Amino acid sequence: MSTYSTLASFAQTAGLLYFIAMFLAVAVYAFWPRNKARFDDAAQIPLRED
Repeated sequence: MSTYSTLASFAQTAGLLYFIAMFLAVAVYAFWPRNKARFDDAAQIPLRED
């Protein structure tokens, strides 16, 4: 196996793991109970009449 193939395989695997970790971090942040009030308030912004 050549060095390029090894490096490319490692980069693909590392990139996949990185994006999975980032997705899970964003999902946990979005569904964390403490953030519910902030997100509910932000969802009502377009409906407010200033």
